[in-house]
Amino acid sequence: MGKEALNIFRQCLPVLQTLSDAHRQDILLLLSENGSLTVNEITERMTLSRPAISHHLKQLKNAGVVQVEQQGTQRYYSLSLEKSVLLLKQLLTTLERDCL
Repeated sequence: MGKEALNIFRQCLPVLQTLSDAHRQDILLLLSENGSLTVNEITERMTLSRPAISHHLKQLKNAGVVQVEQQGTQRYYSLSLEKSVLLLKQLLTTLERDCL
């Protein structure tokens, strides 16, 4: 693997590690199907506790795949995949070019 590919791969690690969890995958699927949801709305649709959902949302937000919008007293979570998808595409392009 070339230095450029390795550098991009390292940049992708937070996203890849975050997406490796099945509960976080379920949350992403739920947000993709329903748009913006609050923690309570997500909790109602899943079997996890509210604190567990909050923890997973924090991980997703830190990885840059979910964004939060404050509306009054409510915080709405929605997908924000553009940057992550572009980075992963860049990784694939570099791997194809340098490693295949």
